[in-house]
Amino acid sequence: MPWAETSIVQERIRFIADYSSGLYSMTELCFRFGVSRQTGYKWVRRYQREGALGLEDRSRAPHRCPHRMSEEAERAILTARRRHPTWGPRKLLAWLAAREPKLELPAPGRVGALLARKGLVKKRRRRPRRWIHPGRPCFVTRAPNDLWTVDFKGEFRLGDRSYCYPLTVADQHTRYVLGIHALEAPEGDGTRARMERVFREAGLPRAIQTDNGSPFASRGIHGLSRLSVWWIELGIQPVRIEPAHPEQNGAHERMHRTLKAETVRPPAPNRRAQQRRFDRFRRIFNQERPHEALGLKPPASRWHPSPRGYPDPLPSPDYPERFEVRWVSDAGSFCWKRPMFIGMALAGKRIGLEEIDDGIWSVYFHRVLLGRFDERKLKLYP
Repeated sequence: MPWAETSIVQERIRFIADYSSGLYSMTELCFRFGVSRQTGYKWVRRYQREGALGLEDRSRAPHRCPHRMSEEAERAILTARRRHPTWGPRKLLAWLAAREPKLELPAPGRVGALLARKGLVKKRRRRPRRWIHPGRPCFVTRAPNDLWTVDFKGEFRLGDRSYCYPLTVADQHTRYVLGIHALEAPEGDGTRARMERVFREAGLPRAIQTDNGSPFASRGIHGLSRLSVWWIELGIQPVRIEPAHPEQNGAHERMHRTLKAETVRPPAPNRRAQQRRFDRFRRIFNQERPHEALGLKPPASRWHPSPRGYPDPLPSPDYPERFEVRWVSDAGSFCWKRPMFIGMALAGKRIGLEEIDDGIWSVYFHRVLLGRFDERKLKLYP
């Protein structure tokens, strides 16, 4: 004879029937049916109030949720996300809070779940955190325009098959993007002309940080290039990251990733159209996009122009009287018993030499120490 199958509701009806018979105590009934006395009394109360329907399972979902997202907030978040597809939950919430202060906004985690549910999030493999040596030197900024970062985002082809080399300039302290220029090539006078335009509009920084590629550096003494020599003449200190370590310029590289996602996929049909995309990106990045390093404020709320204006003409180096001053020839050499090559980037410039030991001289261009010169060995050390 097969076993009779009963449902949970039928078992509860049997429990109520046995309880109503008065033959068993609540303790005995709960032991027979394998439930606690608290559960037994619960089913009795439900049966007395609602009858047999009260013995059915009920949903455990709360009747109300104080943190539930309103339909109005959901629509606003999705609209903002479609307008700024690369922004995360915190940036979207900060952007909406500034524009719709009366809107009740949820927590960032709920926004992330909403974006994932709507298919607006692309899953990425989590990268391991890179370990950075605590003794690695870095340039500490305390105010806007203490340090600018300059770099070329990787070149790409436009719709007309010509190459575009985006030159990007940003303020390290505030993340403010000072310029994005679509150049035809990194070499030549185009880079200097665009940098001069930025200097005239925003003033001069204390220092500029770059990588070790052209046109920012060369293989000559101190890695000087014609561009970095010009910066020194303006009173700007060139700072270079270590070779093959782009993570030392991490904030700028992160901006490049957003720039690529929002302006070059796909590229514009020509250079003029691409420049319009760059200009729009720069305006939104500076004026609207919240930045977590700035307390979810846009960079424009923290940046201001430098009080150091662009000098015209360029100042000449003013060396102390104890210095030996030498002209660098068009061949890139200065005279000391015989021509000593120092680099073509300094051709036509004046350098200063200060004796720090017997026959050992420090070589300066303006206030920047270029290296040491041993007059006995007639050798220049970077």
